[in-house]
Amino acid sequence: MAAALHPGERLPTVRALAATLKLSPATVAAAFAALRTRGLIAGDGRRGTTVSFMPPVAGRGAPIVPGNVHNLALGNPDPALLPDLATAVGGIKYSPRLYGMAPNRPDLIRAATRMFEADGIAARDIAVVGGAFDAIERLFASHLRPGDRVAVEDPGYPDVFDLARALGLLPRPVRVDDRGMVPADLARVLKAGVQAIVITPCAQNPTGATLDADRTAELRALIQRYPEVLLIHDDHAGPIAGAGAFTLGNEAHARWAVVRSVSKFLGPDLRLAMIAGDALTISRVTGRQRLGTGWVSHLLQQLVAELLDDADTQKLIRRAAKKYAARRAALIDALASHGIRAHGRSGLNIWIPVAEESATIQALMAAGWAVAPGERFRVESAPGVRVTIAALRREMAAGFAAALAHALQADRRGRAA
Repeated sequence: MAAALHPGERLPTVRALAATLKLSPATVAAAFAALRTRGLIAGDGRRGTTVSFMPPVAGRGAPIVPGNVHNLALGNPDPALLPDLATAVGGIKYSPRLYGMAPNRPDLIRAATRMFEADGIAARDIAVVGGAFDAIERLFASHLRPGDRVAVEDPGYPDVFDLARALGLLPRPVRVDDRGMVPADLARVLKAGVQAIVITPCAQNPTGATLDADRTAELRALIQRYPEVLLIHDDHAGPIAGAGAFTLGNEAHARWAVVRSVSKFLGPDLRLAMIAGDALTISRVTGRQRLGTGWVSHLLQQLVAELLDDADTQKLIRRAAKKYAARRAALIDALASHGIRAHGRSGLNIWIPVAEESATIQALMAAGWAVAPGERFRVESAPGVRVTIAALRREMAAGFAAALAHALQADRRGRAA
């Protein structure tokens, strides 16, 4: 018997496969156990056993957008609202970092501690890693093993889904509304059994959802019943989110981490993020880091530390947060004037529900606007498109809203015909 099974496909039961191969069920069960240990298959409760997604995950290149089209499909910050890194680098007085020295610069740890504690996040233990997804991958590896289940936002960021699957983990979607994860849906997933939760406290990508005090209290009450579940906060937007900082775990939870990348407010090329978390989680992350990359470049660490302490940079960050909030509000208001509902309480993106993603995207492209298809961001949630507002000047909002209204009307006429 020979067959090819693809990632996500379900395997026959032990008894069925044993009967087909004329083998003892114990022999097949032992084979399944060996494959599970190697991360090639994963048990999925009532869904049975499936082929793991640990084989290579297909890469996603950036969509090709003609030069005459306004590109609102990428999640980049506005370059005009980022600090001038060339000038900042030129002003650094750098001393070489040698083997055997401490992995993290004290000035960066002090700056990170102030930043976290200003948002009410305990920061006695901090790790410095190479960006938000380096952080999440290291956090997964610190506590999870192939076959473990991870609660993820739906809609949510596709790289989180792909990363989990590439590590042999099983994403479990949790619905998101404007205030973050829906408590009843998270309760369902927790009851079914998960080993980790990845939640975005504000500037959720793609919907712009943000936690508030009431939703935080509801979710915190739920997760406190599961103290061993690893709780990861993906706080990728930080001070430009345009919303208050709320965390579910912090010191009241046994295993927790808050990841803050500097990419959105200092620049994507600064591949650096800081993790505050419980002592065991941080020690596991830093211990494994020492066996691999060793440390994040001290040149990068020094640059980030000086920018975080620079008064002009902090002024620019505050200006950026106000600009993004104004651009976000301008587009949502312009869409509302056409009767179009959109979601975006914080961050650089808004989410617009649509009936047909591909038709809407094609019509917008023809009108000179590129947006991101919602399919990439969805597991079980309804269709939509993501629009990045970072570089969408307020005077452009009316033009985009009119183009989208026309596209949606054309789609409705086409479906009615």
